[in-house]
Order: sequence, then C-alpha cells, then structure tokens
Amino acid sequence: MSVIVVQDLVKRFNDLTAVAGVTFNVEEGEIFGFLGPNGAGKSTTIKMLCTLLKPTSGRVTLAGFDVARQPDAVRRAIGLVFQDNSLDDRLTAEENLRFHGLLYGLSRATIKERMDEVLAMVDLAGRRRDIVRTFSGGMRRRLEIARGFLHHPKVLFLDEPTVGLDPQTRSAIWQHIHRLRREKNITIFMTTHYMDEAENCDRIAIIDHGRIQALDTPDNLKRRLGGDVVTMMTVDDARLQQEIAARYGVKVIKDEEGLRLQVDDGAAFIPRVAADFRGQINSIHLRRPTLDDVFLSLTGRAIREDKVSSAELMRLNRRHGRRRH
Repeated sequence: MSVIVVQDLVKRFNDLTAVAGVTFNVEEGEIFGFLGPNGAGKSTTIKMLCTLLKPTSGRVTLAGFDVARQPDAVRRAIGLVFQDNSLDDRLTAEENLRFHGLLYGLSRATIKERMDEVLAMVDLAGRRRDIVRTFSGGMRRRLEIARGFLHHPKVLFLDEPTVGLDPQTRSAIWQHIHRLRREKNITIFMTTHYMDEAENCDRIAIIDHGRIQALDTPDNLKRRLGGDVVTMMTVDDARLQQEIAARYGVKVIKDEEGLRLQVDDGAAFIPRVAADFRGQINSIHLRRPTLDDVFLSLTGRAIREDKVSSAELMRLNRRHGRRRH
C-alpha cells in the first residue's frame, strides 16, 4: 500500500522550473531515499510533500490526504527532522518533547505515555531531565528523532539524519531508525550525502534537473552500471584523461581519486592500460560499482562535491519563495 503518491508534480518560480513533473510512490513501512545534487529539485520536492510549498501543478497524497487541499491533515500525519538543530537547548529533553506534544494537541496523559516510549526507544530515558545543551551531537539527533515520532506520524522525514556525526554514532542512529520501522511500521523518507548510508534504503530515487533519473533498490541501481570501475593516479591526470578516453573509447572522469572509468572487464583492462601508458600510472585499483558511481553516472558529479548543505538550500528556497509569493 502506497502511503505517498506523487503524480506529475511541477514547481515553477517564474521562468525557473525547479521540479519538472516527477511521479513516484512510497510504500507503507518503507525506508525511501531521495537523493540529488544541490539545485536538482530535491529540497523543493520535499517542501511540497511537507506542505511548506504549494505545487504549480500535479497532485500529491500522503496517508490518503491531498497535500494541497488538506494540508492540516497532512501535517498531523508527518514528522520532520531537518538537518539544522531545532531543539531548545535551554530546556530539558522531556520539556522539548512536552512542548512538541502540546503543539500537536496531545493530552498531557498521552504526552507522558509517549515520552516514556520514545525516550526508551532512543536510549535517553536516563537523561530526560537533563538540559539539552549538555547533550552530545548524537544524543541531540536521537532526541530530535524521538520528538519527530512523538505524535505517531505515518511518515517521518529525515533530512541528513547523521550529518556531522562520527561513524559509531551514525551506526547507533541507524539502529534506532530501523527499530522504529520494525516496531511501528513507520515510513521513513530521507535524504543523505553519505552513499554508504543510502544502502539502508529499501529503494532510492535520484533526482536531477527537476526529474527522476532513476528509482530502484540499491542493488538494482548498481547492477544497471555493470562491469568494473577502475581508478588510477597518474603523472598528469588532465593529459591522460583525454588520451585514455581517445584510445579506448570510454568516458574518463577526473575527480579527487584521480581518474575513474568504467569497463566491462577490469581484470583484462588493467594490464593493457598499464602497458600502453608504461611509467605514467602511479597506482591503479579495481572495484565493483557503488552507489557513488551510480550517482556520478546519472548526474555527472559525485554527491560529495556539493558544497552547500541541504539545510542551507532550503533556507535559500524559503527566501526565494517569499520573493515569488
């Protein structure tokens, strides 16, 4: 059963088409990744799903409610955890949760019951009366996820849920996210710049130039590329990028790893290129395609090349939106 249905969604800002007719479904209980370079239409799409921006055309339903016609019902059905910290660090953990519950019209008895539930779920029950400013970054993130789930939403939107956290804390956050999905059948709609993190998704949509470029499981997306990925460091990356491309008829990308190219049989290709460019290759490596390679193939750049955070982009969109409406 689809909890989110997006049909021919379009958003224009005067002459700029930010979202150009996207269509996709998100199934109930699914972890759905929504990836794209900055400026690709990702944040604009999410804002329309969350009722923060009105579509130019198209239709979105979330939990059975029309996003344009029933925004209040949609807002009650979603939880939002954006990249920027939005907790009041002068309050305790439970005071932050209580305030959120009151905003959603929950009774005090319900708030107390659910606070106990969500704090236990993210292992913060013992810190409920502590001031948030004493919390680590990982603890704050866990509290924000707990707060986002307090009113029992059908869909929890997570924008860069583990950005800036160390690998151990990132792993712990994902354990809590999987537990939420497993125990509550909640749907997770997330963005991330960590491709290893995107492997947690059941399906991934990649958007660029306002259009969905691909939508499939992580494994199927990687299978689409096929073959092997060869990376190499050379004495002159700029020159050899052109010479290798011309000699073998392949696309050669220059990035921070050096040169990167995709071939059908890497084991056969490596001895050949090493002989043809003897003394000009410092190192060469062979691996199977990753989601980074998928993203690069579809959008023309690595996701980590984006210098502007998604939160910053959303703030820019917000200011842009004010000028247009």
